[in-house]
Amino acid sequence: MKTPMSSDTKLTKDEECESVDSTKYQGMIGNLLYLTASRPDIMFRVCLCARFQEDPKTSHLEVVKRIFRYIKGTMHLGLWYPTGTGIETVVYADSDHTRDYVDQKSTSGICMFVGCCLTSWFSKKLTALAISTTEAEYVSAGKACQQALWMKQALIDYDVRLDDVPIMCDNKGTIDLSKKPGVTFSYQTHRNTLPLSS
Repeated sequence: MKTPMSSDTKLTKDEECESVDSTKYQGMIGNLLYLTASRPDIMFRVCLCARFQEDPKTSHLEVVKRIFRYIKGTMHLGLWYPTGTGIETVVYADSDHTRDYVDQKSTSGICMFVGCCLTSWFSKKLTALAISTTEAEYVSAGKACQQALWMKQALIDYDVRLDDVPIMCDNKGTIDLSKKPGVTFSYQTHRNTLPLSS
C-alpha cells in the first residue's frame, strides 16, 4: 500500500459489522504504537484505530491490516539524523476540526524540528468539543507552545539557549488571537503563548 489509510475511510463504532478478537486486535495496535516511535507517518492512523480496542469490528481490523501492508512496502522510510545540523527549533501545529466521526471532537497534531531533524511529535484528540476551527487550532498552538517551552528548558541542561521558537500555524484567526494577551477559551489557559508565525 502507498498510504496507511485511504483518505475516504471513516472509522466509526460500526455496530453492523462482525466483532473480532479484541486480544488479537489490541496486540496489533500495541505493536504499531511501539513502531510510532520511529515512524511518525503512521502515528495519526494508529491512534485513530486504537480508539476502537474495546470492541473492534472487522472494518477496524481491515484498516489495521492495511497499515501493516503499508509498513511492509515502506521499510526504507524512517527518521534521519545527520551530524552537524543546526539547533534552530521550529514547532508546527495543526488541528482537524470535528473530524472524529464518533463524537465530533478535534484532533491536534504537533511536530518539532531541531535543525532539519524531527525530534518530537504527537497526535491527540481534544477532551472538549471545539466550536470553531480557530478554537481547535488555538488549543493545538497552545500545546505546541508547551512543547517549545519544554524544549527550551531541556536544552539549557546542555548549555544551549534558544531565543525564540517560532510556532507555525495555518489559521489566521488563531494567529490574530494569539497576539491578544490574556485572551483564552474557557477550558484552556495559555498565558505564555509564544508569537505565532504564518
